[in-house]
Amino acid sequence: MSARLRAVQVLVTRPRDRAAGLCALLEKEGARVTALPLLELFPPDDPRPLAQAAAEISRYRWVLFASPKAVEALAEAARVAGTFEQLATVSIAAVGPATARQVRELGLEVAREAATSTGLGLFEMLKGELQPGERVLLPVAQEGRRELHQALEGAGVAVTRVAAYKSEGRPLDGAALDSLEADPPRVVVFGSPKTAEAFLEATGPRGRTILRAAHLVAIGPTTAAALGQLGLAVSAVAERPTSAALVEAVVLAAG
Repeated sequence: MSARLRAVQVLVTRPRDRAAGLCALLEKEGARVTALPLLELFPPDDPRPLAQAAAEISRYRWVLFASPKAVEALAEAARVAGTFEQLATVSIAAVGPATARQVRELGLEVAREAATSTGLGLFEMLKGELQPGERVLLPVAQEGRRELHQALEGAGVAVTRVAAYKSEGRPLDGAALDSLEADPPRVVVFGSPKTAEAFLEATGPRGRTILRAAHLVAIGPTTAAALGQLGLAVSAVAERPTSAALVEAVVLAAG
């Protein structure tokens, strides 16, 4: 089978070690891949709500995870609180296969997995099972969007939303930006709204020029909408939040 992305320059806007599967699949298709770290992850400004939620984990009927980092953060807080074993007594739902995989790697069961990369997709899957008054724990990024939280509250669910971590943009050195301009990407892949914002914050007008000349691929509709709000056109959206689906979207955009 011929490589469908032969010599196509693709920019993946996250560190290679956090996008290893995607980078490998793109390179198998012949792409020249540049992986660019734009965000750093840190503990939340106030870790006490996460610690309290972990200590009281048995009070919840559901725990909903929207990212692998949220899984990692709650699991660590539960270990510190001595309640990790109790995580097996609650129902766990996850957004996307990467998040679900992180749950399973901890030896825990995923009761529901949303095929889409959005919190609202997870809500649509669960809304028939959620009962008014049920307690739901939602560990999220400190700066995370609130659509899922609002949908759950609208369904009468008792939601506890806690910051599990925070993400901050990291500076991009001038040499890296010069390199992007000298060998501009034909396709740029974005995995979250925050990453798109961080790219523009780090690169300014030069980065916007690079993006406007490229084909942009979004991991899902939320990221695509965020790019649109930033004044950037999206060429393709992955059908599912998986590396394989992202590759197909890149092929579509590059074609």
